[in-house]
Amino acid sequence: MTEIKRREFFKRSVSIAGAIVLPTLIPGSALGKNGRLPASDRIVLGFIGQGGQGTNQLIGTRWAPKGGFMGREDTHVVAVCDVNAKRLQAAKQRVDEKHGNRDCAAYHKFEDLYARKDIDAVVIATGDRWHASLAMAAAKAGKDIYCEKPSSLTISEARAVADTMRRYGRIMQVGTQQRSWHEFRFACELVRNGYIGVVKKITVNVGGPPTLYCNAPAEPEPDWLDWDRWLGPSPWRPYTSKIAPGGWYAYRDYSGGGMTNWGAHMFDIAQWGLGMDESGPVEINPPDGKEYPILTYRYANGALLVRDKISRDEPGVRFEGSEGMVEVSRNHLITEPGYLKRQKIGRDEINLYKSLNHQNDFLQAVRTRRRPASDADVARRSITVCHLGNIAYYLKRPLKWNPDMEKFIDDPAANRMLDREKRAPWKIA
Repeated sequence: MTEIKRREFFKRSVSIAGAIVLPTLIPGSALGKNGRLPASDRIVLGFIGQGGQGTNQLIGTRWAPKGGFMGREDTHVVAVCDVNAKRLQAAKQRVDEKHGNRDCAAYHKFEDLYARKDIDAVVIATGDRWHASLAMAAAKAGKDIYCEKPSSLTISEARAVADTMRRYGRIMQVGTQQRSWHEFRFACELVRNGYIGVVKKITVNVGGPPTLYCNAPAEPEPDWLDWDRWLGPSPWRPYTSKIAPGGWYAYRDYSGGGMTNWGAHMFDIAQWGLGMDESGPVEINPPDGKEYPILTYRYANGALLVRDKISRDEPGVRFEGSEGMVEVSRNHLITEPGYLKRQKIGRDEINLYKSLNHQNDFLQAVRTRRRPASDADVARRSITVCHLGNIAYYLKRPLKWNPDMEKFIDDPAANRMLDREKRAPWKIA
């Protein structure tokens, strides 16, 4: 039986005199009884990275409801992978306890997980530095991908990821799950349908750029962590507990800081509301203490996008137009005039892509091969806005951006910051 592919096995029942003969060892749940899908119809998943976000996607949280991917009847988690041995064993134990066996494979190397032919899709929840490399490798291995945000550490990586998904015909959903929330979609529909008039200004309340370097002294490498693999494509440096297992997101070698953490969510909504999923800003001005007290982007249509506080000091987006305002976060929706909160969007108006659950949307896209809510191209445009802001902060001067060419205009120094050198052997091809 081990030589028969999983899906083929359930199809190879033998018909004798009109009766279907099946091996007695198959549990009833595998055949679709008790309302469950047959095993041949479930999407087989592998997980890479089992820190906070990886665990959230596995078992479910407020942002990943219904028990996570593991708690669903239409999926089956068969493998987990992490370079942190403690997290790896904890993840395996969670899956084994869910299924009442010890069958979940625990891999130290993602290549071993990708080599499995029975795995349909992978959930990538490592640190930012690994996202692009792992997503592209998964596509080349024939896997669909659900990847935590941000989709990349650089602008060039984001472009390479999107190109790779198209080249290999893979589905990729990035974890910017606000595209699957009613309030955010409704806010963007109000804006797109002109209910607040001509958009003049969008305010995004998120953190700023990361610290450039971590100068913490070297410490002995813990025996439960493969430090070299943890670093992956990032520059090598001695181990420090200030970076791993937590704290890495504060430093540029491993993350885009607050700009790509909450920014991946909120700049994404700004792009959606402006109808810029295939474009972006044309100017970026860092704070200069004069004309631009805060980070300011300008779009070709004249709209300004700024990084600043909104009416409630929490991550969110505020759209201001010539005739009104709409502000949205994960905790509130405010409109001016107030009655806009009760506005019904008509069938003949702009109705944005409707998804009520990001995991559901991804799994349906895997089955139907349609584009999900936050595919690699949408994610690339949104994360580019975040990276543009960081580059402006680093260079401390205004930048001109061509969103069609995805390059800075007449600015070799800025264009050198579109990507970073990757540490061998983790270069992106």
